[in-house]
Amino acid sequence: MKNIFFTLLILVSSQLSFSQLENSGSYSCHEKKINQNNLFEKDSPNTPRHSYDVMNYELRFDLYNCFLTPFPRTYSASNKIKFRVDSTLNSISLNAVNTSLTIDSVRLNTTTLVFTHTSNILNVTLDRVYNPAETLSVKIYFRHNAIADAAFYVSGGFVFTDFPPEGARKVFPCWDRPFDKATIDLTAKVPLTARLGSNGRLNDSLVTGDTIYYHWISRDPMATYLVVMSAKIGYKLDIIKWPKISNPSDSIPIRFYYNAGEESNVSNAKIFMLTMTTYFSNKFGEYPFEKAGFATLNGQFPWGGMENQTLISLTPNGWSEGLLAHEFGHQWFGDMIAPATWADVWLNEGFATHLEATWAELGGGYAAYKSKILTHAGGYLGQNPGFPIYNPSWAIVTPPINTLYNYAITYCKGSTVLHMLRYIVGDSLYSNALKSYATDTTDFKHKNAATQDFVTKMNTVLGQDYTWFFNQWVYQPNHPIYANLYWFTDLGGGNWRVNFTARQTQTNPPFFKMPVTLKITFASGPDTTFRVMNDTNNQQFVFNFNRQPLTFAFDPNNDIVIKQGTTTIGLETTNNEVPKQFGLYQNYPNPFNPTTNIKFDVAKNSYVRIKFYDIQGRELNEIFSQFVSAGSYSTDFNFYNYSSGTYIYKLEAYEPKSNELLFSHAKKLILIK
Repeated sequence: MKNIFFTLLILVSSQLSFSQLENSGSYSCHEKKINQNNLFEKDSPNTPRHSYDVMNYELRFDLYNCFLTPFPRTYSASNKIKFRVDSTLNSISLNAVNTSLTIDSVRLNTTTLVFTHTSNILNVTLDRVYNPAETLSVKIYFRHNAIADAAFYVSGGFVFTDFPPEGARKVFPCWDRPFDKATIDLTAKVPLTARLGSNGRLNDSLVTGDTIYYHWISRDPMATYLVVMSAKIGYKLDIIKWPKISNPSDSIPIRFYYNAGEESNVSNAKIFMLTMTTYFSNKFGEYPFEKAGFATLNGQFPWGGMENQTLISLTPNGWSEGLLAHEFGHQWFGDMIAPATWADVWLNEGFATHLEATWAELGGGYAAYKSKILTHAGGYLGQNPGFPIYNPSWAIVTPPINTLYNYAITYCKGSTVLHMLRYIVGDSLYSNALKSYATDTTDFKHKNAATQDFVTKMNTVLGQDYTWFFNQWVYQPNHPIYANLYWFTDLGGGNWRVNFTARQTQTNPPFFKMPVTLKITFASGPDTTFRVMNDTNNQQFVFNFNRQPLTFAFDPNNDIVIKQGTTTIGLETTNNEVPKQFGLYQNYPNPFNPTTNIKFDVAKNSYVRIKFYDIQGRELNEIFSQFVSAGSYSTDFNFYNYSSGTYIYKLEAYEPKSNELLFSHAKKLILIK
């Protein structure tokens, strides 16, 4: 695929190759996504509730013929659904796509139940009215139809499933919403020459003649879209053991299912996966499941990876570290903690994308981490569609897959938001906060997370209210566009003043509050770097020094990674014509609060001073002092530190060499708060 370049204006221009994005695990995951016990009592507070809570799916599949010529897509199956009643009901509704599934019968113990199957919904009438806290099991007998449905894949001895975001309903009847996590008990009948992997642990495998029954059981609950089967005639399988940090004498198996010809890359992956498991476990809590696994598929799965719980699907030969870091990171963020709704999907993809950079930091230090983050920033700035990360309507109606898994927003912006949180709070607090979130057994671990609950958790752990940060970066669209101004004022006697105006020009939203880092170099002595809180637009900062400043830099380390704009010396030029005479114009608006704009004309190159006085003529501040070329200028001034009243602003222009006064004029302005 040819390279596409994005031009990014991040205070200075830079270019980012699209191939950098294509080679990232997050982009591979995005490509894949766009092409296809009572848990509620302790779930995060804003996780939705349902009239019943599925506790377990007991699935039985006869897939034998799917592996034989002519490789049909049909199979027979059953699903015994155990659920707890959360509100009085005498019927249940399940998702079951009509074109994919044919329902044969539904039973409750020995009772055959009445059902309808229309408009992709299976409605089952129960044998009586059930009350809250009662549990029961309904068994559904069904068949898969002979169609290609982008959920159940069959070809040439390969059989696999792929479900996000709502494909499970094409393979078995279920309540197919991300917040309804349940355990899985899955048995599949396949030819003896086939290997089949699924979620959880391999409980047993029973051989009968030319047939083998693989029986997988998940100890830990999962969202339906994370259920998987990956099987192939002649699948290769390697298993390694990862010693637990909590008990090195115990271990977790990591299973590698792969195709012939992938041996070398699998051998390499087995080495770095042991390190990655330890690294992520130290950062986010010990690996949370009873096994880990990977399975490369065939050409029907060309997209990169899918984070199925404990058995990750990979494109053929997809053993790159970036892809595995992304999908394996999902085991904590997306699987162990699943989204409460599809509006919260950034808690999956933004986190996993961020963990690609986190993994790079282990071997390459902060520079390698930051390089990945800047790649993500480029992906966002180059493709920003203009909608926020969190869209409440997605919680109710699942959006088109290209929107839900939009690479710029869900992946890239999600990752960079986490980076900017790290910048604001510092490395140690940030690391502690994420680990506290991932190990919170009360609200999140093996449960679901709503965005608002994540925000609340961060505020609690960090000890400050960062709601403002998430409101602007997650709940609102876009990013700041800066048009900053700075200038140096020679106060005489070796004393200097640095004046800085932080100005944003975007309109939706109009302002992003952020702490900003400023760096000043001097004619003598060390540089100075410091941080100020920019919490209003057109905010002015004044710094005094006893040595001459030479250069000024805004956000010198590019920590606010998704931004655009410029930081320039002096004033904003309003036109290219040289005025015939000096002039000072009335500020606008007037009255104002607290920012106003002042325009003036300079007929020849001059040293210009603008001073600010009270109505009695006492000088309060010199708000501008700089050599300027002949031209027309405009600048904003912020008077947030002053009380309401009438003030005077005065412009004086001097001949630079002789210091002769060329022009002097004053006007009144009115500040009303």
